[in-house]
Amino acid sequence: MLIAILLVAILPIRSATKRALLIGISEYPTNKTVKEATWPVIHGANDVQIIGKTLKSQGFRVSTLTNANATASKIRKALAKLQSEANAGDIIYLHFSCHGQPVEDQNGDEKDGWDEAIVPYDAWKSPIVGVYDGSNHILDDELNAAIGKIRDKIGIKGFIYVVIDACHSGGMDRGEEDEDDDDEVFLRGTSSGFSTSNKSYVPRVDSRSNIPIKPTVGWADVCMLEACRSYQSNYEIKQNGTFYGPLTYYINQVLLGCQLSSDISWIDLVKKKMDQNPKLSKQNMVIQTTNRQ
Repeated sequence: MLIAILLVAILPIRSATKRALLIGISEYPTNKTVKEATWPVIHGANDVQIIGKTLKSQGFRVSTLTNANATASKIRKALAKLQSEANAGDIIYLHFSCHGQPVEDQNGDEKDGWDEAIVPYDAWKSPIVGVYDGSNHILDDELNAAIGKIRDKIGIKGFIYVVIDACHSGGMDRGEEDEDDDDEVFLRGTSSGFSTSNKSYVPRVDSRSNIPIKPTVGWADVCMLEACRSYQSNYEIKQNGTFYGPLTYYINQVLLGCQLSSDISWIDLVKKKMDQNPKLSKQNMVIQTTNRQ
C-alpha cells in the first residue's frame, strides 16, 4: 500500500492544455445555375491568420479550417475531434469568421420561428429544389450541443470561449459617416432567411449586450462573443490595407497585450475599442456568459 501511495505521489500532474479551433471563410463557391444562391466574398480567412498567430504565441494548440476546407462535414468532424481530445481543466478557444444566416425553425424551439446558423463553405444562400435543403448550415442548436459536450468534458476547472464574427441580418445602410469613404463595404450575413416554405424573415429585436447563460453543474463556464446583435449587420473593417472582421481584429489587438485565460475582464477592452470605431456605430458587440467570477 505504501509503495502504491508513493508511486501516485511521484506521478507527473497533467497541466491544462490550451486548444483552439479556428474557422474562417473568405471565398464561397459560385453557383452557376442559381446565382442568387451564391455568397459574396468576405475576408474570414484573414481573421484566422492573425488570431492563430497570436494564440500560438500564447501556447495554444491551434487547428484551422479555411475556405474550401471549411465544409460542413469538416467543421463537424473538427468539433467532434476537439471534444474527443479535450481533457479536464483545458482552456478552449473556438472561432467562426464567416457568413451567418437565419434559418426557418423546424423543431419549434424558437419563439420567433428562426434558428441562427453559421454558413460553411458548401452551404448555399437559398434552397435549391432537389439540390440543397439546408443540411450544410450549422444551426445554433447543433453548435450549442457540440459546445455542451466540450464543456462537460473539460469540467468545472476548464473554460471555453466561442467567438462568432458573423451576423444573422444584413442589408442595412451603415450610415452617413461613410459617404466620403471609397473603401468597398463587406457585410457578413444577409437579410434573407433560409426557408424552404418561402417564409419571410423578420429580425427579432433583443437590445441586450450582456446576456447571462445559466450554468450547468459540473460543466465548464463558457463565454460567447458575437460581433453584433441578431438584428444588426456586421461590417468588416480595413486595417493597413487588409480587411478583417471587427470583433476578431480587436480581440487580437487586446490579446497581443494579455494572456488568454478564464479571466474575462479583457473583453471590456475589446468592447470599448469597437464602440470607439465610428464605422461600427450601428452594431453592438454581444457577450453571453455563465462566468461565475
